[in-house]
Amino acid sequence: MPSRSSWSAPAAVAERAAIALGSNLGDREASLRLAREAIAALQGTTVVAATPVEETAPIGPAGQPPYLNQMLLVETALEPRPLLEALLAIEARAGRVRRERWGPRTLDCDIVRYGTRTISEPGLTIPHPEIANRDFWQRELQDLDARTAGA
Repeated sequence: MPSRSSWSAPAAVAERAAIALGSNLGDREASLRLAREAIAALQGTTVVAATPVEETAPIGPAGQPPYLNQMLLVETALEPRPLLEALLAIEARAGRVRRERWGPRTLDCDIVRYGTRTISEPGLTIPHPEIANRDFWQRELQDLDARTAGA
């Protein structure tokens, strides 16, 4: 039996998470690219699949420019809260300033699903409560599920 000092903690098991990206201010394509690259660089995280980028009408206050949206499927060893914190830091790097709910933004990164977990904590609800109200998220989730079926 190995000595106690040679034991190591088991590696974290990767979970699949769906992350929605959106941008409707500034260089929208550059903001989505920054997000994809930064998410792929997160410790213990691999991008498994990505939907095509699509332009959608804004949800929220009137007078906003259209959004570019995309959804990523990642495998990550990060737990949901640290993943959320990493996504918020990526938004900040892209110049995100929170002024009004559903207002315009340089970058929005939302955890839409995290494995089969259901979480309801302050600032973190999984599955994301707006899935039913965003048909483009539903399409993107179906696309990711179809691309990765059996994988």
